Amino acid sequence: MFEIWLTMGAVGVLLVLSAFFSGSETALTAVSRARMHALEQEGNARAQQVNALLGAPERIIGTVLIGNNLVNILASALATSLLINLFGDVGVVYATFAMTVIVVIFSEVLPKTYALAFPDRIALLVAPVMHVLIAVFRPFTFAVHAVVRLVLKLTPTKKDDQADILAHHDEIRGTIALGEQGGAVEKSDAEMLGGILDLRDLQVLDVMVHRTKMDTINADDPPERIVDQVMKAQFSRLPVWREQPENIVGVLHTKDLLTALSALGWDITRLDFRSIIAAPWFVPDTSSLHEQLRQFLARKTQLALVVDEYGEVQGLVTLEDILEVIVGQIMDEHDTEPVLRAQADGSVTVEGTMAIRDLNRAMDWELPDEEATTIAGLVMHEAQMIPEIGQAFTFHGYRFEVIRKQRNRVTGVRVRPLAPPEAPGHT
Repeated sequence: MFEIWLTMGAVGVLLVLSAFFSGSETALTAVSRARMHALEQEGNARAQQVNALLGAPERIIGTVLIGNNLVNILASALATSLLINLFGDVGVVYATFAMTVIVVIFSEVLPKTYALAFPDRIALLVAPVMHVLIAVFRPFTFAVHAVVRLVLKLTPTKKDDQADILAHHDEIRGTIALGEQGGAVEKSDAEMLGGILDLRDLQVLDVMVHRTKMDTINADDPPERIVDQVMKAQFSRLPVWREQPENIVGVLHTKDLLTALSALGWDITRLDFRSIIAAPWFVPDTSSLHEQLRQFLARKTQLALVVDEYGEVQGLVTLEDILEVIVGQIMDEHDTEPVLRAQADGSVTVEGTMAIRDLNRAMDWELPDEEATTIAGLVMHEAQMIPEIGQAFTFHGYRFEVIRKQRNRVTGVRVRPLAPPEAPGHT
């Protein structure tokens, strides 16, 4: 009899531990980070422990998964052994049914529901214990992560190799979307917040000005011609090349040019361009916009030349190009409005070089921009060919008609949704 009560007590303790693991996981994933940060600033030691846990979410998940499975399996094994001794082979059925009901209700649903109702309180309560458990289970979680990473590397795709167990960006995007649907976040603000999150996903290649559209200066031109080109250009910084356009040797800033001319009494013939040209800064086309923005701020410069893996110049990127991902098109008194004309039939005509994200923002559409960044690029990617003028294609719920073309470049497209877009919030 004593052994029976001892086994039942052990099962009870294991079920309590299972409830602890389930509730801890829910509380730590639902806790208010802002609240924990504020409490830490006030000197709350437990809030500091919570923030330390949230800084390594993989350890939390690994510890919870190992601990939960360990106690649940052990509890089920003990209960099965006990009921087999009491009822014979049919005890397996009794144990399976009883443990399923008890685990689901008392070790999963109930603690998770309570943790969702009071996430901050529960997180502060379990943080010290979780720190100890993480340290205890660290060898096991390390081994589990190593096996998982190895298996992921053996899969065909590489996108999951460094996957984050808790996709923070996806959680934030979901929160922003819910706020926009509920009216708490304005559409323009939601787009800017989404643009900030996009900086890690986009590469310099996605926003750069292609070399065919760059305004450049030939260093071998006469001084008078160079000054004339600078005055006619709409940009304050211009790449300078020598011998061939791809051989960029520097960047000329309009302010440096005017300062040098002023010092020479505006005598253009005495101007030495080599003394005022800044050294070019080359960046790889695969750099993320987040990293490039950080580099711009660190170097206190606003223009970089983009090169591919072979060192060939592909274009240029500016600080403004990155900011436009966040705030949308930035126009000044010298910019020309990108061509986007609405037609009576609900279609719009756009330049082929117009960014897909800019068209989506302007028309409140949802054209995909994973495989291409411009409208022309999207058309050619989907058509798998270089289309001719007059050719039309239908994909992603829109009709695309090529209306202008220059050599192998699509320069004008008419886009029309096949059905009126649904109002936000409708299904």
